[in-house]
Amino acid sequence: MWVKVIKVHELGGPEVLSWEEVEIGDPKEGEIRIKNKAGVNYVDIYYRTGLHRAPLPFIPGKEAVGVVSAVGPGVTSFKVGDVVSYADNPMGSYAEEQIIPASVAIPIPPAIDYKTAASVLLKGMTAYVLVRQAFKVQRGHTVLVHAAAAGVGSLLCQWANALGATVIGTVSTEEKVGQATQDGCRHVIVYTKEDFVTRVAEITSGEGVHVVYDAVGKDTFQGSLACLMSRGCMISYGQSSGSRPDPVRLSDLAPKSLILGRPGLMHYTTNHDELLQAASEVFASIMAGVLQVHSNHVYLLSEAARVHKDLEARRTSGSIVLIPDGQRL
Repeated sequence: MWVKVIKVHELGGPEVLSWEEVEIGDPKEGEIRIKNKAGVNYVDIYYRTGLHRAPLPFIPGKEAVGVVSAVGPGVTSFKVGDVVSYADNPMGSYAEEQIIPASVAIPIPPAIDYKTAASVLLKGMTAYVLVRQAFKVQRGHTVLVHAAAAGVGSLLCQWANALGATVIGTVSTEEKVGQATQDGCRHVIVYTKEDFVTRVAEITSGEGVHVVYDAVGKDTFQGSLACLMSRGCMISYGQSSGSRPDPVRLSDLAPKSLILGRPGLMHYTTNHDELLQAASEVFASIMAGVLQVHSNHVYLLSEAARVHKDLEARRTSGSIVLIPDGQRL
């Protein structure tokens, strides 16, 4: 069968996202085919530009929810018509339909709608790893979250606030202050107008924060280290500024006994049990009202280039979903 996809043949700007038709077959042993509704994540841009590497050509996209349209031999856990999702691997969700290993598919609870599921799984499991695994946020902690109105940032703020932390968030524009406040930020800094290092020192009376969650990269990295209190933890999980941070000497961490980490979701979901545990934490938090998913933007799959332009220009907030042309959520 033939399906429409977005394909990348060369690295570059949004213009390299090509709208094409490709042929896919039936699922093989242990595989299923799903009709996609894809989540958009900043990591998709990293692959398009070459900051992260993938063999060319490739179909981008690391997250989707969809209805199972075919089941390969040996698959007993799913049937045609089931609603499932997956996140992180394999790449290729910018497609009307996609074949994935049944082992990475996650059943969607009936209480979670398509739009929410397509918006949240990768971002939500990332947030779970960051606040519950890489650094365990506790009541009384003070937390700094960069890009607080972005997809992962929004969930981090909500989760940390629910755990009893005082959350400081940074955003790029005044328009995003309201969402960050709604998501649990006690203090919001518009970093394009204020020096966030100075403001954090003022807010914490010079003590600093217990942990910084930084998805921006080079532009904020050294400032983030400066915001930490003694024995504080710096968690770097992205580089939306487009540049990796400069190398850090271990001796630079010594004056305050700082801890520096770069966790990746794949290392916390190394088997099916860990994957289901992370997903269940996310879905349970949504159903309990701990997490509100801001699915603020829906685009057609053929508009993927415009999505990337808007995302890079910081014209979006919350989560983004791509749907096949002619379909509805």
